[in-house]
Amino acid sequence: MLINKLDKHQLDLAVNTVRMLSADAVEKAQSGHPGLPMGFADAAFVLWMQFLRFNPKDPQWPNRDRFILSAGHGSVLLYTLLHLFGYDVSLDDIKQFRQLGSKTPGHPEYGHTPGVEVTTGPLGQGFANGVGMALAGKILAERFNRDGRTIFDHRIYGVVSDGDLMEGITSEAASFAGHLCLSNIIYIYDSNQISIEGKTSITFTEDVGKRFEAYNWRIFKIDGHNHSEIVAAVEAARNEKEKPSLIIARTHIGMGSPNKQDTASVHGEPLGAKELELTKEKLGWPKSPAFYIPDEVKQLCQTRVAELKEEYENWQSLYTSSLKEDPNLSQLWNSYFKKEIPGALESELLKTIKKDSIATRSASGEMMQVIAHLIPSLIGGSADLCPSTKTYIKSAPSLGKDTFAGRNIHFGVREHAMGGILNGLALYGGTIPFGATFLMFSDYMRPSIRLAAMMKLQVIYVFTHDSIFVGEDGPTHQPIEHLPSLRAIPNLRVIRPADATETAAAWIAALNHKDGPTALILTRQDIPVINRSLYPSQDQLKYGAYILKDSAKPPDIILMATGSEVSIALEATSQLQEKGVQARLISVPCFELFRANPDEYKNSILPPACRKLVAIEAAGKNDWYEFVGGDGLIIGIDRYGASAPAKTLAGHFGFTTKNILNEINKKWGI
Repeated sequence: MLINKLDKHQLDLAVNTVRMLSADAVEKAQSGHPGLPMGFADAAFVLWMQFLRFNPKDPQWPNRDRFILSAGHGSVLLYTLLHLFGYDVSLDDIKQFRQLGSKTPGHPEYGHTPGVEVTTGPLGQGFANGVGMALAGKILAERFNRDGRTIFDHRIYGVVSDGDLMEGITSEAASFAGHLCLSNIIYIYDSNQISIEGKTSITFTEDVGKRFEAYNWRIFKIDGHNHSEIVAAVEAARNEKEKPSLIIARTHIGMGSPNKQDTASVHGEPLGAKELELTKEKLGWPKSPAFYIPDEVKQLCQTRVAELKEEYENWQSLYTSSLKEDPNLSQLWNSYFKKEIPGALESELLKTIKKDSIATRSASGEMMQVIAHLIPSLIGGSADLCPSTKTYIKSAPSLGKDTFAGRNIHFGVREHAMGGILNGLALYGGTIPFGATFLMFSDYMRPSIRLAAMMKLQVIYVFTHDSIFVGEDGPTHQPIEHLPSLRAIPNLRVIRPADATETAAAWIAALNHKDGPTALILTRQDIPVINRSLYPSQDQLKYGAYILKDSAKPPDIILMATGSEVSIALEATSQLQEKGVQARLISVPCFELFRANPDEYKNSILPPACRKLVAIEAAGKNDWYEFVGGDGLIIGIDRYGASAPAKTLAGHFGFTTKNILNEINKKWGI
C-alpha cells in the first residue's frame, strides 16, 4: 500500500498506535526500552506498510524480505508490528512483555517468536547477521534464478542504532558488505543521538555517513519523522544496484513524551504512569483502555497483508512450476535445503588419508574437497588464513562482487564479522556455512559463537593451530584457555580429534549436527595416524569418548586424552601394560557428546570402582576435574607458552610419554 494514499490522520493514527502499544507494554512490565520504539515508529510503520514483503501465515517463506532489529533492546517495537500485521503474536502476548514463558522476551529470540529473524541484543550482531543473509540471498539467487524465473529477489532491511555503529563488528561487516557490493541491504540508522550515559556527543562524534561512504555504501540523510522523506529514501535504496544502503534517519528518542523525549532516561526506563498519561494527552490518545488499537488501524494492516498474499501466491506458483519443469533444479533445491549427508561419506573421507603421520588440519583440508564435491551447500572461508587452515575448496572459485557462483568466501582479517556473517548464512537457510581461523583467534568470534549456540544454528568452525605446539610463533599464538572456554558455551560441540581418522568422524558429526554449531579443533603439527585395524574404529567418536586401548582385566588406572596428546598417552598406556599394570586409554574427542550418553555407557567407560584417573591435554586443566575428580591427575598447562620448536616445547611442558609415566609414578607409585 502506498503511503501517499493515506491521509495524515490515518498515518498519524497508525504510527501512534505503534508508539503507545510499545509504551503501554513497557509500563505494564515496569521494564524495557520505550525510547527507540516511540522514536522509530514512523520509519518502521512506513517500511512495513509499503515496502516489506512477508506472509504472517508462512514466516519462513524463502523469498520474504528479512527485517532485522539489530538494536534488539527495542524489541517491543518488533512485537507490536508482528501483532498488527497478523503474526502469531497476540495482544495478550504484548501484555506479557518480558514475563517468564511469554512470546515477547526482553530481546528478540529466534525460534521463540514467529517473525523474529534473529536473536539480537548484543549490539552489532544483527548488523553482521544481515550481511550474512544478504550474501546468502546473492548466492542462492545465482544458483536458482534461471531461464528468466526469479526465485530469490528480496532484500534485507535492518534497524541499527548508535550503539550498533559504535561496535567493532559493525565496521568489519560494513567493510565486507561494501567490498562485495551487497546491494540487497537497506539499513536504517535510528540516529537519535542518545545513549545510556547521555548524549552520544560525549563519545561518538565521527561522521557516520563519510565512514560508510568509505566502505562503499550509498548514504541517505532524512528526517526520520517525515513520511515522504522515508518513502523517497527507501525507494532510492531499493533501486540501488551497486552498493548497500544506509539511511541515516534523524529521530527523537521517546517521540511524543512531553518531558522525556530526547533524554537518556527514556532509553531504558518506563515512562512512568504520570508521563505516560501526559504523552497520551499530547498525542490525542485515549488514556484508557491501555493497549488500545483503533479499528481503522487494524483494517489498514489487514489490507496490507491481503495485498501481499497475492504476491506470495504468485511466487509459490513460480517456485512450484520451476522445480516441476526442471528436475535438475529440484534436485539442487533438495541438496541445499534438506542438507542430506551421503551414507558412505565417512568411508570416502578415510580414503584421503595417505600418510602414517599428518596434521589434522591437513587431513581436514583433503577431506573438505570430498565433502564439497558431495555436498554443494557447504560454503565458507577463512579470516585470511586459507593456506594455513587448509579450508579452500579447490573445485570452486572464490566469491566476489562480480560473481556469487563460487563457494570460497574471503572474509579478510575480520574474525568478529566472520562469526556474525556465518550466523546470517545459517539463519537464511540453504547452506552449511563454515569459517576458519587459528584457535587463538576464536576469542574474536566468541559473541557470535555464543549466539549461534543459542539460536541452534548449524555453523562449522575450523579452528587450527590448537595448542602450544604451534611452536615458534610463541605465546601470543598458542592457545591455553581456549578449549575450556569454548566447552563452557552451552550447545556448542567442541571436537578435538586424535588423528586423521577421528578427523573424518568429526566432520561427519559436524555435518549431521543440525541444531547447533560445531568447533573442529585441529593441529598444526603432524601426528601419527592410528591404525584402526589394531584399535577400535574412529566412528566411536559419535559417543564423545571411547576405549582406544583396554586392559586385560578391569582397569586399575585410566588415562584420558584428546587431540595430539592421544598418541603419547597411547604409548604411555602400552608401557604401563608391559609392566603388568591394568591400564586403559580413553580417547575423549568431544565432552558434549560424551555427557549425552546414558549412565550405563559412561560407567562402562569410566567405572566408578577405578579411582586412578589421568587426563592429558595441552590446554587449561579446569574442565577435566569433572572426569578425574579431585583426586585425579591432570597433565595440562595453566600458564602461557613460549617461543620454541614444537618438540622442544613438548619436553619443556611435560607432554612426553616419559613425563606422563613419571607423574603417574610420583602420584601413585606405579
